[in-house]
Amino acid sequence: MSLQVDHALGRSVTVCTGDVALFTYVYRPDTPRLESPKPYVHPIRTLAGDVVSVFRPHDHVWHKGIAWSLPHVGEHNFWGGPTYVHGGSYVQLDNNGSAVHRWMTNLSTDGDTASLAHELDWISQQGDMVIDEHRTLTAALVDDQTWTLVFDTAMTNVSGGTLTLGSPTTNGRENAGYGGLLWRGPRSFTGGTVQSPDAVGADDLRGTRAEWFAFRGKHDETGRSSTIVIVDDTGNPRHPPQWFTRSEVFACLNPAPFFSAEFELAHGAAIRFRYALVITAGDHGDEGTAALADHGRAALTRQEWPR
Repeated sequence: MSLQVDHALGRSVTVCTGDVALFTYVYRPDTPRLESPKPYVHPIRTLAGDVVSVFRPHDHVWHKGIAWSLPHVGEHNFWGGPTYVHGGSYVQLDNNGSAVHRWMTNLSTDGDTASLAHELDWISQQGDMVIDEHRTLTAALVDDQTWTLVFDTAMTNVSGGTLTLGSPTTNGRENAGYGGLLWRGPRSFTGGTVQSPDAVGADDLRGTRAEWFAFRGKHDETGRSSTIVIVDDTGNPRHPPQWFTRSEVFACLNPAPFFSAEFELAHGAAIRFRYALVITAGDHGDEGTAALADHGRAALTRQEWPR
């Protein structure tokens, strides 16, 4: 097997193997302002061809496959939709910023790996520069069931002042500390199994700390299963993170670095995060799912660049 890249110039990159399009990364979306426009990965498929992501679900239209989204960046909302206001509720404000593609710095394939890198400008709704970002995505084939995707982001504060990075929980909403890399699964995964290194459950695992989390779900029509594992890099700030996860309402995984504590980023300072996603066909059981995290650790080791 090998990976091929199809570049829809100025719009998106699709990575394929054989007749399976593993994922499309839309780096210049046509997203409405209210949804805080940003690049996203969708659709995402296993090597068996099953789609393991969803796009603009009606309950949260700003959820788009996998996306790097931050709901509280100072007064800015780079998540989408309304903002949780301390001591109150969600309010639609004029603060929906955008993460805008500037230019591609790398797009390459090498047998069983494919990589892209680009620069982004995070711009407020009023048009002011807030963050300068360098982002890299690297896909790699593992075996005939499994592939990995490493997501790497380095963000520099260019706003002119200190930025406070937080979540709805740091603003007063209990156990809603989402923010960061969010995977939203297909509707048929609702009620699926959430697993951490220490437990197997569902929404009851939300807010716990762990190096990795997994989601095991079933597909409509075929009845086949698929598994997603997200591994947090040991060098990430606040490793291991608290996790925002859902199963009973919808399927999602989110290692949330600002779940219960804000992070202050001074002007000119940078912060970096790296994650490995393991996408595999089938339900491998409790022990087999735990073993899948090893593929994520290996991917992070292979793709690491100097800090």
